[in-house]
Parts: sequence; structure tokens; C-alpha cells
Amino acid sequence: MSAIRLLVLGAVRQHGRAHGYQVRNDLEYWGAHEWSNAKPGSIYHALKQMAKQGLLHAHESAPSTAGGPPRTEYEITDAGTEEYFTLLREALTSYDQKTDVKSAAIGFVVDLPRAEAVALLKERTRRIGDWRSTVTEHYVPEEGPEQLGHIGEIMNLWIHTADAEAEWTRGLIARIEGGAYTFAGEGDPFVGVLAEDQENPYATGEPHPGDAR
Repeated sequence: MSAIRLLVLGAVRQHGRAHGYQVRNDLEYWGAHEWSNAKPGSIYHALKQMAKQGLLHAHESAPSTAGGPPRTEYEITDAGTEEYFTLLREALTSYDQKTDVKSAAIGFVVDLPRAEAVALLKERTRRIGDWRSTVTEHYVPEEGPEQLGHIGEIMNLWIHTADAEAEWTRGLIARIEGGAYTFAGEGDPFVGVLAEDQENPYATGEPHPGDAR
């Protein structure tokens, strides 16, 4: 899975309706340009592609409130909402997702009901356990990596990574079950997007031709 589709759909959905530069600004505010492929060109390309696919609706261009050229505003469609939640659920449960996909999923986890988020994360720990078992069929962690020469360090890394992932996921489950955060249907959500005229302290400031569209 590419993180960019999940990130762009999620950003548009949080605004309700947003132009491309707003989406870019939000993703830079979240630091996504540092931990994912959410660069300006990728963001604007994704917006256009998903509009063609019917996941986003591109509204007629309207003049910029800042006095600039007209900008196309995007709104998530029913099909886009369905795709968004499919991507989100897959990213939360699949152990083999890249870090950018996992990070995006955690950023949007509160869009789900609390009970479903817990269930998906528990499924994630189960899959981690299953994956770990396939490694330990050939490698016994207690005997140390030297048993397989320096190649054993690779499996040692895999096991340590899986164990850390499982421990972190169990901790997150415990916090959510303990009442942390505001999930879907529980009240006003955490506001993680910028108002159109709000300064972004984390913006890269690098111009792109798509910024004005």
C-alpha cells in the first residue's frame, strides 16, 4: 500500500472540502514529508488521480481567498470514504506495512469507533505473533545469532523488531481501552488541521507549481 492515498484522503476528509495547497500544508504540519513520500508533486498527482477515479470530487475552481488565482477544491466521495476506511483498516492490521503506512494509520485511528480500533490492533498483534513463529521455525532466539554465523543477525533483527512492535501495540491497546483519546462517535475530535489563514511553523516553504491550483 502507498501511504500517499491514505494521507490525502484522510486530509481532505478532515477538512470536508480543501484545495491542494491546504492538503500539502496539513501533511507538512504533520511532518509527513519527513517520514513518507508525501512531497508536493506526489500530493497534487494523487489528488488529480483520485478525482479521476471517483474517490474525490473536484469542485469548480473558485478564486483564492488570499487574492491569488482560482483553485480547485476537493471533497471526498462515498467511494472515497469507503476506500479510506479500507486502507485504514488494512494498515492497522498488517504487520508488513512500511513505517509511513503505519504512521499514517495511527494518525487516523481515531476516525474509527474505539471498540473497532482495539479489535484491529489486537488482530495486528496476532499477525505479528504468527509472523514471528515462521521465523522461529528456523531460528531459536535463545541460542543467539551466532548459531547461524553473521547471517543470524538478520533473523535476530527481525525478532527484535517484531517483539518491539508487539509491545508497542499492546501498550497502545491498553491506553485506548483505558479511555485515552476521542474516537468516532464520542464527541468533538482532536483538531489536527490548520485553518486556511493559519501559519504553519513546519512548512518547508519550497514553492511548487501545484501550490496555486
